[in-house]
Amino acid sequence: MDDLYIDSVQKFNDFYGFETLHPLVSVVRYDKQLPVEELIVHYGVYALFLKENKGCKLSYGRTKYDFDEMTVTSFAPGQNIHVEPNPEVPNPKWTALLFHPDLLARTQLGRQISHYEFFSYSSNEALHLSTGEIEIFRSVLAMIQQELKHAIDKHSRELIVSNIELLLNYCMRFYDRQFITREEINHATVQKFESLLNDYIDKYAETEGIPTVGYFAEKCNLTAGYFGELVKVETGETAQDFIADHIVQHAKELLNNHTLSITQVSDRLGFGYPQHFIRFFKRKTGKTPTEYRAA
Repeated sequence: MDDLYIDSVQKFNDFYGFETLHPLVSVVRYDKQLPVEELIVHYGVYALFLKENKGCKLSYGRTKYDFDEMTVTSFAPGQNIHVEPNPEVPNPKWTALLFHPDLLARTQLGRQISHYEFFSYSSNEALHLSTGEIEIFRSVLAMIQQELKHAIDKHSRELIVSNIELLLNYCMRFYDRQFITREEINHATVQKFESLLNDYIDKYAETEGIPTVGYFAEKCNLTAGYFGELVKVETGETAQDFIADHIVQHAKELLNNHTLSITQVSDRLGFGYPQHFIRFFKRKTGKTPTEYRAA
């Protein structure tokens, strides 16, 4: 298995046999009758791929990247992706946009690029597009490609970056739609999260400590980032706040049992030290545990 270092647009184009029209950005379509090689791809550029078929298998380490036909996968500088052949689809077809971080220097998009969470290492679900969304995606790519074919002038960089930003904003909208259309699935996931959380606090917190978002994401077979977004969309609060609110509820129930000391309540909830529990409880309720009992 080889390593492919894509730290420039030129290296990507050279590897796949594309012409380089601009040193910092490229829009290309791949439909060659060539088998996929198993590779570890080390990205030093941003990349968006519109996968026209499932011509390969992708993973971050042990985490599989979930994608299918006509979906968008996205990668960012610093990410390492394991690419494997898919025997069922020997000839991959895809369209890609690549752009180097230097293209974004001193631009609004450069300052806001971290807001596009689908580039996150922890986001391993592809963007599934409708027919209309595919048309929009392709049309914006076409505008970028048209500008790349235009002779470079003082307007080139601004227009290219503006269209990339437009494409990324559309992707954000499409991702939001993807979450909304999965409302029923999301609701079931949150119900499972709540059930697991209550069970954990009752049975495991005293020995295992305060539960983490990552623990429940794994139990729901999701990455922490995607799980957190799902919970936020469904409940209006972060997964961490959701956990904290349930700990407070359990704390109040335990505090109503006056045979338990504050230290015992703290231990049962998984706090390492009573003072940590006291600060946590006051921050969430405005009262210390002792003040809550006296009210």
